[in-house]
Amino acid sequence: MAARNLGKLVLRNSALFVCDMQEKFRPTIRYYPEIIDVSTRLFRAAKTLEMPVVITEQYPKGLGPTVQELGVNRDEEDIYAKTCFSMVLPDVEEKLKKNDVKSVIMCGIETQVCVQQTTLDLLDKGYDVHIVADAVSSRSLVDRMFAISRMRDCGAFITTSESVLLSLVQDAAHPKFKEIQKLIATSAPDSGLLD
Repeated sequence: MAARNLGKLVLRNSALFVCDMQEKFRPTIRYYPEIIDVSTRLFRAAKTLEMPVVITEQYPKGLGPTVQELGVNRDEEDIYAKTCFSMVLPDVEEKLKKNDVKSVIMCGIETQVCVQQTTLDLLDKGYDVHIVADAVSSRSLVDRMFAISRMRDCGAFITTSESVLLSLVQDAAHPKFKEIQKLIATSAPDSGLLD
């Protein structure tokens, strides 16, 4: 019997992608404050767990920098400027190979454009992709809903931030479990998925 891909996250082979969480999108993205909150939890967890992080900015000259709340230190993080819709840039691919990444955890905007294109490109290259449903959004909730559905149909795993964080540590005995537990002590804010 052929093995089935269950999408299990393994910390040593996982990376976090933070897609275009920029200032200029603040007034137009549905549930943006909530998406920023959840993405911040994921980013803090990735730093705590010493995971590779890829951050992109779509045309930063016009759309501004990554939102301040995320807590990104521009001197310490690799931030990739782009004009294409996919985050799968040559330098990003090199980072994934260098870190032996097999699974990518996706958060950011917009779900039907950059998140979806990145997901399709990663799936095409053989990566497991985990879309954090409470950490992605769009200007339109219809676009968001159908993009999540399409990505699932194409083989991406749709999950939540709490599920991802607990999957990464696997066990309450993990040395960083208490730090991760603090990040999820308060439930993630409602991001309108069930409206």
